[in-house]
Amino acid sequence: MDPKEETTAQGQIVEEGALDAGFATEVAAEPGGEGIRKCYACGTCTAGCPVRRFHPVFNPRRIIRMVLLGMRDQVLKEPFVWVCATCYTCQERCPQGVRIASIMTALRNIAVRVGNMPEIVPMQMKLLTEKGTLYPLDEFDNKKRGKAGLPALLLAHEDVGPLLQESGKPGEGAKS
Repeated sequence: MDPKEETTAQGQIVEEGALDAGFATEVAAEPGGEGIRKCYACGTCTAGCPVRRFHPVFNPRRIIRMVLLGMRDQVLKEPFVWVCATCYTCQERCPQGVRIASIMTALRNIAVRVGNMPEIVPMQMKLLTEKGTLYPLDEFDNKKRGKAGLPALLLAHEDVGPLLQESGKPGEGAKS
């Protein structure tokens, strides 16, 4: 294989000109992405990942390598960065202390800014803005909680919507 080419997870060849040399720096500058260059690709993260067992396309080691190689488009446009369960198994086992789950969050944040996200994300933002929660509660829920001896929960959190509005337009740049 030509050293100016890299193979993607799907086996497609990526030309060197399509690589973004600043992508790893962009990820490292994102909160949570700071330690990405500490990875030496041992594979401990992938070996211990529970998501990997059921979703073979998800491979934390490969994703980190793709970032380090500058494969920005392939990383941000593929759905695999959204598959991470953020269970922290990879982080707890990484011999280099790479915060892999945090890197996945950093990649998601970048993906959202460029408009690449699952359709559910804008819908969740709408729910958060309107109700302050992803799971709208009603009196029936609180009756069940009361019968179980649990305290009632707020049906809506009015303070969340204004906070989201203050921090930026929810779902801005989203693909609908």
